[in-house]
Amino acid sequence: MTATEIRPAPKPGGTSDAARPVRWWSGRVSFRLHRRTALVSGCALLLAALLLLVSLGVGSYPVPVPDVARALFYGTGDRLAVHFVNRERLPQALLAILVGGALGMSGAIFQSVSRNALASPDVIGFNSGAATGAILVIVAFGGAAAPVAAGAIVGGLVTALLVSVLASRGGLHGIRLVLIGLGVTAMLGSVNSYLLTRSSLNDAQNAHIWLVGTLNGRGWSSVQIMAVALALLLPPVLLFGRRLRMMELGDDLATGLGVRVNSSRLALTVLGIGLCGVAVASAGPIPFIALAAPQIAAMVSRSPGVSLVSAGAVGAGLLSAAHLASSQFFSALVWADRQVGWVHVVEESQRNNLLPVGVTTAVLGGAYLGWVLFKRRGTGTA
Repeated sequence: MTATEIRPAPKPGGTSDAARPVRWWSGRVSFRLHRRTALVSGCALLLAALLLLVSLGVGSYPVPVPDVARALFYGTGDRLAVHFVNRERLPQALLAILVGGALGMSGAIFQSVSRNALASPDVIGFNSGAATGAILVIVAFGGAAAPVAAGAIVGGLVTALLVSVLASRGGLHGIRLVLIGLGVTAMLGSVNSYLLTRSSLNDAQNAHIWLVGTLNGRGWSSVQIMAVALALLLPPVLLFGRRLRMMELGDDLATGLGVRVNSSRLALTVLGIGLCGVAVASAGPIPFIALAAPQIAAMVSRSPGVSLVSAGAVGAGLLSAAHLASSQFFSALVWADRQVGWVHVVEESQRNNLLPVGVTTAVLGGAYLGWVLFKRRGTGTA
């Protein structure tokens, strides 16, 4: 089949229209996505886009909608409006979407590979390992974006190798992976604290702010690095997504369906670490998103397994909402001093009392876990 087309799969008896899968063919490449999963993914991406537009106009310096449009599309209008829309808020809002999507897909990969809902990068130590690598680069070479990103990815890979080796003795089990990951996370936390005590005051301040997980002060360079990384990682992630769904059926059945389980698991782990590493390098170790996005996506879409696309879309929406909440409800006042027609502004991203988005996601994560435990009380599954 040479033409690109979209067809619904044959409708079995008793299957609702929302549950019918959508197939996409183009030559020899095909993808299959349930309608409800596609709907959830589209709604989550639409929510993220709407939150991006809202975040451009709200904050300590409100910008009316017409001024936002002029600044965004033409780069004209009030000087402060152009500054805040194009240089402050737009790169941070775009970065929230990219980082949230990467964390959501990374969490979906690890939870599916380990078959454990708690096996997200921020629980099993990969975020801490990436943070250790980034802190080493900050302390030793300064805080340039590209070296920090490379250090975070290398730190995440080394930590993943260590956790995998320790957890794979006698067979890889989800509960063992989580327990060993928690232990490695505690040890790496001590290492990170020691590195901060041995660094200069300026480096320690920069590293500590970065460790909380924040989008404040991030500019277009961080967006470019994140966009290039996702452009390189997304094609193989989507390519291995179908194998991931087959591996959820069990190693024996997946092997019978033609999946090379060991090589696929290794490739997916490396891709998940890559997504986690670039996200941590761009915004710090932001908690909760990688843990909850795949579970929320699966719960809302009512799909039998984890969908990488819907997990990434929900992750983008969650982090966009957390970023907007942080900047809107806890932003600082902008001080302006007009002298000889020139405006001196204390930038939003440089104010010390801005709430980092990592604090907001941690609060949301605690509330989410409490709700899950309350919902599952008395079932024996909590």
